Formats: sequence, structure tokens, C-alpha cells
Amino acid sequence: MSHNSFGHLFRVTTWGESHGPAIGAVVDGCPPGIALSEADIQPFLEKRRPGQSRYTTQRQEPDAVRILSGVYEGQTTGTPISLVIDNVDQRSKDYAGVAQAYRPGHADYAYDAKYGRRDPRGGGRSSARETAMRVAAGAIARKLMPAVSIRAWVEAIGGDAIDPAHFDGDEIDSNPFFCPDAVAAVRWAGLIDAARKAGSSLGAVIACEAVGVPAGWGAPIYAKLDAELAAACMGINAVKGVEIGDGFAAAAARGEDNADAMRPGAGGPVFLANHAGGIAGGISTGQPIRLRVAFKPTSSILTPVETITRAGDATEISTSGRHDPCVGIRGAPVVEAMVALVLADHMLRHRGQCG
Repeated sequence: MSHNSFGHLFRVTTWGESHGPAIGAVVDGCPPGIALSEADIQPFLEKRRPGQSRYTTQRQEPDAVRILSGVYEGQTTGTPISLVIDNVDQRSKDYAGVAQAYRPGHADYAYDAKYGRRDPRGGGRSSARETAMRVAAGAIARKLMPAVSIRAWVEAIGGDAIDPAHFDGDEIDSNPFFCPDAVAAVRWAGLIDAARKAGSSLGAVIACEAVGVPAGWGAPIYAKLDAELAAACMGINAVKGVEIGDGFAAAAARGEDNADAMRPGAGGPVFLANHAGGIAGGISTGQPIRLRVAFKPTSSILTPVETITRAGDATEISTSGRHDPCVGIRGAPVVEAMVALVLADHMLRHRGQCG
């Protein structure tokens, strides 16, 4: 089994490698009659696109998406939607050393152990370049749910977190860090510059909120909405942890403090808190769905790290080339996309079961 597909009724299959001629996706299960063009997808790709500031990789990829099928006269037809993005700025020579030795923290050794061969150019299939297609597919998923708003932001870089008192949603798209705290963004610029000059990298925490999800999406046992959101976000490159709602902090709380108390309201319950992150028993409650995602530091760094060659000999490796000093920065639009894909799939599954 290749495991390159994601979702049940709204299903996405991605293909391609970092240094191949193109990357692509097939979106299957999209209902017919939805207005769709490249212009609906491109703005989300622009948020993830590399080379837009000195704080990300300088690989220059326009990430111009083309729709090859599944759309006629500006509307989806209900058939598979094929998407493609050409790769135009590969520098495979940067990875000559990687072909002979494994980069600790990367998937180099794991790929060799599983397949007995690997594509060392930018990590091949394991490269975060693949996430561009998730973002493209996520843009289509959003079209299915116009009442749902999904937004992600970077909450911390290198352990330095925003001040919640300074949260300003308008700031998220006003700086290169997707940071809602203008003061923190200034600090982060210095942190990332220092890490890059030292030949190192930093990790990040991304928060995401989906507003407008009605009560009832999800399932109580094997398709819990929070479980599938966590799995989707854990499947993003460099992600090592996901929290729903209060997450690990809930383990330190007392029951009465962690409960989302309710009072009667005109259109249903009024919740007095949202410790559960908008999901109870695997099913959405109608509250905002909230989650946090932890990205590890970029593994491709100039600082020499002990490793072994493919032949099993001890050596050191220093990875040159163009790499994100903090891969989590460009992870914000990817987290949004994965949340959108899960929610769109659950919307169709809920409609199929409950009407």
C-alpha cells in the first residue's frame, strides 16, 4: 500500500517529488456545481510559497497551479479534479553529499530502511515541497464550506511565545511570520537571523481556529473529529505534536475547571468555556475548533552533525543549500489546509449519514 491518499468521501491523492518536473494532486469526491478556478486556489499557495522573505528558503518557485480536469465552464463536474504545479528552481547539485550520508532528523535513513533506495534531491517525496498540493486541495475544501472560517498563526518560535494580550488578527498577514503580535514579530526576526548565522534552525508552534463548524460533525468511536484532525496535522512534515483545546494542560486541571459549562440559549446551549477545543466525544459542539501544532527545528543545517554513510561508516554531515531556518513559519497555511480537508470530509460524511 502506497498511502498517498487522504480522506474518505472528500479524498486527496498527491504525487511528485521536490526536484522532479512537477508536483500534483487529484481531488476526488468534490460535489458538482461548485464555482472553481485557479484564482480560488492561488491566494492560499501564495501564503505558503518559498522565497518571499529572508526568513524562509530562497528557492524561487512561483507555485502557479493549473486545473487539468474536473471543472467545466467554471464549475466542478463531480469528477476527479487534477491539479499540477511545475517545479522550476531545482538545484539538485546541492544534495550531492546527502546521497552518500544520512541527515539526522530527516527521513533519509528511514526511507532507505523501508524501500532500499531513495531520492536524495531535496528529500524527494519526503520534502515539504509536497505540502503545496495539500494547500491547493485545501482551497477546494474551503469552497464546500463557505460558512466555515479557518485561520492559523504562529504562536511561538524557538520557545519565544506571543503575548495573548497583544493578539491582533490583522497582524497575521502583515509580517513574514504569520504572527498576531507585532512586538513578538520583531523579536523573532532577530532570533531567526541569529540561528541562521550560527548555521542552526528553530522550531515553532502554530495555533489554528475553525469558526462556523456546526454541532454534529464527527463520530463517537473510530472517526472522532479530534482524532482525525490530529492525524492530519501529524502527517505534516516536521510536526511532532498536536493539542486539541487545552491539550496537555487539561491533565493538570481539576474536573470542574476543565468542564465547558453550559447555559440555555435561544438557539441551543451557550457555552461558558471551550477547554475541549470545540469537540466532545469526537463530535463538534458548534464552538470554535481550536488546536495547536508543534514543528521541530529544520533538520537541514550547516552545523556539522555526527551520522553514518550508506555503507555504515561514521562521518559528519553539514547540509548546504537553500533551507528554511524555521520550517514552522510556512507551516501555518499547511495546517489550515489539513484542517479544511478534514472538515470538508466530515461535512460530507455527516450529510451522507444524517442528511
